[in-house]
Amino acid sequence: MGKVTGFLEIDRREAKYQPASDRIRHFREFTLPLPDAEVANQASRCMDCGVPFCHGPNGCPVHNQIPDWNDLVYNGNWEEAARNLHSTNNFPEFTGRICPAPCEEACTLNLEDVPVAIKTVEQAIADRAWKAGWVKPEPAAHKTGRKVAVVGSGPAGMAAAQQLARAGHEVHVYEREPKAGGLLRYGIPDFKMEKHYIDRRVTQMEGEGVTFHYGVNVGVTTPLDELLEGHDAVLMCGGSEAPRDPALPGQELLGVHYAMPYLVQQNRRVGHEDVSRDEPILAAGKHVVVIGGGDTASDCVGTAFRQGALSVHQLDIRPVPPLKEDKLAVWPYWPTKFRTSSSQAEGAEREFAAATLGIEGKKGHVTSVKCARVDAKRQPIPGTEFLIKADLVFIALGFIHPLREGMLEQEGLALDKRGNVGATDLDYATSVPKLFAAGDMRRGQSLVVWAIREGRQAAQSIDTFLMGSSVLPR
Repeated sequence: MGKVTGFLEIDRREAKYQPASDRIRHFREFTLPLPDAEVANQASRCMDCGVPFCHGPNGCPVHNQIPDWNDLVYNGNWEEAARNLHSTNNFPEFTGRICPAPCEEACTLNLEDVPVAIKTVEQAIADRAWKAGWVKPEPAAHKTGRKVAVVGSGPAGMAAAQQLARAGHEVHVYEREPKAGGLLRYGIPDFKMEKHYIDRRVTQMEGEGVTFHYGVNVGVTTPLDELLEGHDAVLMCGGSEAPRDPALPGQELLGVHYAMPYLVQQNRRVGHEDVSRDEPILAAGKHVVVIGGGDTASDCVGTAFRQGALSVHQLDIRPVPPLKEDKLAVWPYWPTKFRTSSSQAEGAEREFAAATLGIEGKKGHVTSVKCARVDAKRQPIPGTEFLIKADLVFIALGFIHPLREGMLEQEGLALDKRGNVGATDLDYATSVPKLFAAGDMRRGQSLVVWAIREGRQAAQSIDTFLMGSSVLPR
């Protein structure tokens, strides 16, 4: 805990943003960090709550020891706070930027709507650790002689690879794209997290003995059985990439796209990768409609504004949520309540309880989206139809399971009822000997912090499988 009476004396304060009129002019991060002294004040608000739900099963998936490092920051021991934070989270500078902070919803002070600014403190610790030079490669003192392949370099794959390398194994990461990061790099816009944070982690991991192989599409350019033959264990962390298809009338019109190709193309553009072979998807001077109410839809909104969209409408089939949740009914769980993302705050027009009936167009190009209000069962209400002008439409309804083509087909893997790779979170082992799976490929579409947890736990299971026991944490 921090200061005994800190939560009574100090008001909650978070990092602020650049004004929307300024931040939509660039793709850089726009958060204005708090001074270290104010971060220490915020850490001091962590109270002696008895049972810290923030790092329990309802709070932080990686079980960050939040009261411990809050107390360390309050007392000025930032270096020990960084060591503590890294003991549970391989990449706190990632989660400090893009995690929705279920820990804050589970904070005891959230019963009064003033939770500790945990996410702000976490990012401050991680950034200070890098700036001070405390984050360095940690190569294993002894090598095991065992060789492990990790397929995919998203947060699950990176976390697993780092843990396995530190356990002394020879680790090879096989990545389809030209650079590491998975959806951290290609799905999340730079205005939420700049990609040099990934690059320096890759450099650290290479210093720990991890070898990255880029442009290797396992199951397409390289058979999965080739990896199984050449390694003592293989961990699949390929993500969940098959988009949910609404099968809308008019979906084939020009100007209608799934969200991910749009976000990936812009991230490649910002990262100075070659996109000349792709048909440009640009919102400049266009009326944009985004179908979906989640984070990916919000990322499309923010990207469209930065490209110069004339207007952006976001359609959400869910009713308008309450402004405030019933604390006694839902705390410490993640509540359904009205939230406005930084991208939505940049000028999006949001339509709730709105079903998309179809997409209309002329001469093969989209001109409008046909919608209707829905009832409590999310069924369209006759007579409530309306049109929204659209030159560009993005479908952002989430992902249903991993891509089947490629490595999942080659080995005849058992899948669960949702179409994900069948494996439990006890050992992460699949139906194929010495083949493991973690992250979104196993649990389905989820948060970066859950992917990090899965990667860490899968690494511990693989280490146990190879060595008979493990000192890696779960």
